[in-house]
Amino acid sequence: MAKQVHQPREDAEFDFILGMSGVPVLAYFIGTWPKAIEPCRAMDLVVGGVADEYAGRLTVVRTDMTRCPAATKRYGITGAPSCVLIEDGEAVAQSAGPMTTAEVRELLDAHLGKST
Repeated sequence: MAKQVHQPREDAEFDFILGMSGVPVLAYFIGTWPKAIEPCRAMDLVVGGVADEYAGRLTVVRTDMTRCPAATKRYGITGAPSCVLIEDGEAVAQSAGPMTTAEVRELLDAHLGKST
């Protein structure tokens, strides 16, 4: 896991990270039930690389749906993995299911502009 990826232990910590970020936040929601474990592990690798690539322009938060139920509900997350791009507390883009690195970059670049 990239060191730029935050892992809140509860909703209050998730909200604190959002409030202190100063840049858009990519929250990716993971599940710990058996069918979610492998797709979420794959997303860890994808999002970890993206976190390194977009460092300084984006905060990345790996959010356990069980530990952060209020955040999960707030952003309408119903399955894992899911990604939400958040700006000023509002979801501006969302995707459910596993994503490739190219798909995550496309989602981000559509809202953040091309990376340099």
